[in-house]
Amino acid sequence: MNRLETLFQTNNKQLLNIYFTAGYPNLEDTLPIILELDKAGADLIEIGIPFSDPMADGPTIQQSNQHALDNGMSLNKLFTQLKDVRKFTQIPLVCMSYLNPILKFGIENFCKKAKAVGIDGIILPDMPLPEYENNYETIFKKYGISVCLLVSPDTEEKRIAKIDKLTTGFIYLVTGKAVTGSNLHHNTTQVNTLKRIEKLSLKSTVLAGFGISDAAGYTLVCKYVNGAIIGSEFIRLLSKHPKNRKQQIEKFIKNIKA
Repeated sequence: MNRLETLFQTNNKQLLNIYFTAGYPNLEDTLPIILELDKAGADLIEIGIPFSDPMADGPTIQQSNQHALDNGMSLNKLFTQLKDVRKFTQIPLVCMSYLNPILKFGIENFCKKAKAVGIDGIILPDMPLPEYENNYETIFKKYGISVCLLVSPDTEEKRIAKIDKLTTGFIYLVTGKAVTGSNLHHNTTQVNTLKRIEKLSLKSTVLAGFGISDAAGYTLVCKYVNGAIIGSEFIRLLSKHPKNRKQQIEKFIKNIKA
């Protein structure tokens, strides 16, 4: 049982998952930001692996990806930065990447190194489901890396049921037809998506992302699913407050959960 599974068994309501890009805003900020988020009260952390073409992400995260790459961030560098992370925190850590960098690194090589440093799960939004089933599922299971699969407003119920069966981490619910960073306007379509997923009574933990940036959005999604994912708004915070980052992170998490 990894840390994600332990979290979901002990606390499976009003979960707050914070995304940030590894190596942003400065190359060596990865570990300090993890520790600051843990202390501030985040429930789990999503570490973005920088990629040159993050197609599901909006301008804010795209810019943080390019900035991190310009800083010299890489998968090897990330694993070096995280080699001692479990000496300081047991908060669940999930990597978010696109398939291309992981394939280039080697799926099994990635899983082996991820397990060694204490990564608990991975999100690969562009990974085809059949390819996961046929080629990668056994490798991720071998190393105990939980796989978090995505559901969108257009996903058919038959496919949702299959995703629910295959997911070993959490289901990432995309609340609307947009990229990350777009605003959740509490509109009918998005609320109906949340209600639809709630009615399916899925076995997997469901965390909703895309467009959630404040306490109102967090509270809304937590009425229907297990928790929320906030990324772009946190990236903006990191860019605005380089000198008093620790205090701003504490304030940000407190305000969201309030």
